Amino acid sequence: MSTARVQVSACALSTAVNHLRLRPNAVVSFTNHFRRKSLSVVSMSSVPPSQPFEIAVKASVTTPNRLGDCPFCQRVLLTLEEKHLPYEPKLVDFTNKPEWFLKANPDGKVPVIKFDEKWVPDSDVITQTLEEKYPSPPLVTPPEKATVGSKIFSTFIGFLKSKDPNDGTEQALLSELSSFNDYIKENGPFINGNEISAADLSLGPKLYHLEIALGHYKKWTVPDSLTSLKSYTKAIFLRESFIKTSAQPQDVIEGWRPKVEG
Repeated sequence: MSTARVQVSACALSTAVNHLRLRPNAVVSFTNHFRRKSLSVVSMSSVPPSQPFEIAVKASVTTPNRLGDCPFCQRVLLTLEEKHLPYEPKLVDFTNKPEWFLKANPDGKVPVIKFDEKWVPDSDVITQTLEEKYPSPPLVTPPEKATVGSKIFSTFIGFLKSKDPNDGTEQALLSELSSFNDYIKENGPFINGNEISAADLSLGPKLYHLEIALGHYKKWTVPDSLTSLKSYTKAIFLRESFIKTSAQPQDVIEGWRPKVEG
């Protein structure tokens, strides 16, 4: 974890991102995971794969050959990065989805990763599979902590889409953020204590989207009184794995535009 004492925001992060940005055919290493779903998979191994994982992710809508704004894609990429597993990102243009991608996942959703010559969708399933197949370093979040902060994303979307300042959506979001702030204050710096885990790698990208989208569309920022939350987001956003895998702020803004203006 970085201990840099600089103040970071999601928008300021873009400067650092430019130095580490993904390229469409680059082979990189990444990480994340959690939630259990029933699936039949793979044997456990600590040996990295001989070939990089192929993973389909959303492409930028603002800049050619850049990663797009999907927080679920970033969750998987963070898992790969933190586990030091090589991968080859395949950027999918969502305005013209290629035939190979629609064959890989007829639902047309990302992320999709290739395990043993089979394309597998769903960030929950993918991250669980990676954890089971490559358990070191471990990223498992204990079940009793796995749902910490899990309502933040839905309340953020509710507030972002709201046209009525008195409908309670802002207060609902503040309530979830305050609860998370109190939890981290007592149990941090991460959800599972001193070490980053799957729950952080799921929540971090969502907080990144929250900060950028609400700042742009609502001129809203997380209250300064939530100091533990701010320290938490700073610690997540400054990790090298996060810098490598985060979308450009403008892509996040464009990605949420249909929900705001629709």
